Amino acid sequence: MSTVYDDRACELGEGPLWHPERQQLFWFDIVGKRLMTRENGEQHSWQFDEHVSAAGWVDRDTLLIASETGLLRFNLKTEQKELIASLEADNPVTRSNDGRADPWGGFWIGTMGKGAEPGAGAIYRYRQGELRQLVANVTISNAICFSPDRSCAYYADTVTKQVMRWPLNPETGWPEGESAVFLDLHDEGLNPDGAVVDVDGNIWIAQWGASRVAAYTPTGQFLTAVAFEATHTSCPAFGGGDLKILFCTTAREGLDAGTLAKLPTNGMTFAAPGAGKGQAEHRVLL
Repeated sequence: MSTVYDDRACELGEGPLWHPERQQLFWFDIVGKRLMTRENGEQHSWQFDEHVSAAGWVDRDTLLIASETGLLRFNLKTEQKELIASLEADNPVTRSNDGRADPWGGFWIGTMGKGAEPGAGAIYRYRQGELRQLVANVTISNAICFSPDRSCAYYADTVTKQVMRWPLNPETGWPEGESAVFLDLHDEGLNPDGAVVDVDGNIWIAQWGASRVAAYTPTGQFLTAVAFEATHTSCPAFGGGDLKILFCTTAREGLDAGTLAKLPTNGMTFAAPGAGKGQAEHRVLL
């Protein structure tokens, strides 16, 4: 059973991150160019002058934030920003999208065209000062997450309706060999969006347009699904003190006025207690 966690309707909610030291959820409204949170029951947000979409935690008061032109060190108290690495800064067509820290302290980040231009985006990994492109010609980068045993990464190009799995070097976390199809959702007509892996290695995938987050076993078998009162679920994250709350961002993007009037919770951020148990989000090492 899911409930509304935060009633601010995002045009395009994304990138939920449970900060393990602060015990606090952060997320983004990409179109609104803002970072959002709740603290002590109160709503807070930080406004940016460009699209922001995903983050990793560096320390208690510092996030690494992916924006449309770079990776930024952002201080939550002072609001000071420092550019760590440029990200397609010379390409006005693209912006950042899905991203997550990996178990080695690296940060994976995908880009995409602001109008979902075919093949305009890519997927990168930042580690120890190096930003390396991993996947080219991506239309809508999504589903970046990592198995608890460090054996693999997952990612998706939403338009392909497939989730890929990629073996990782156990020492460095860089991909090895070729990625392969882990999950093909063509037959069900489902669109994989953001994803997170739980402590047992099951992958929980938001499915754009399907009002749900679906879980699949490490062998790709359907396990369960959690419904949310929003058409476009965009990204899940586990949080709470015991990591047993499944949070999910949603979007209003592309929905007509009638749909929004009928279901005004579209775009809000949700929580589903007891859905599973997550991994703690990894710290980004800068």
